[in-house]
Amino acid sequence: MLKLARLLNHKGLDVTFINTQTNHKRLIKSGGTRWLDDTPTFRFKTVPDGLPSSTEDDVEHTQTTVEVWTYMGTDFYDSFLDGVSGLETPVTCIVCDGFITYTNIMNAAEKLKIPIILFWTMAACGFMGFYQVKVLMEKGLVPLKDSLPKN
Repeated sequence: MLKLARLLNHKGLDVTFINTQTNHKRLIKSGGTRWLDDTPTFRFKTVPDGLPSSTEDDVEHTQTTVEVWTYMGTDFYDSFLDGVSGLETPVTCIVCDGFITYTNIMNAAEKLKIPIILFWTMAACGFMGFYQVKVLMEKGLVPLKDSLPKN
């Protein structure tokens, strides 16, 4: 996604790369944004992802996948709209990783009355697995009964 965003920016488009706080923190820690230091029309903005911050010893305490997906499905929509409302340049298009369609990003594009492009960054076999999840759930094949957390 960063490479695509950089190419679009190189072709003259203003780019605001919106990332979750946790992923952005990891990106900064890895030095992954240094190659963008000389591009004032490429900006980063973060939105909350519902994960707790790292502790002082830099150990990340995570929540269950269900808790994160629930947060991302409800609160991410509002956080995203808040994030784009304060930008200097109005948003004219959303290029989104196709995997995060569960975040109501489609509704955000509709509300903003702008086009959305789903860019699938995963391998073809991963895409097909994701694409077939609904069918697999309807057939009762997933989630695997032995893999569910025990409460």
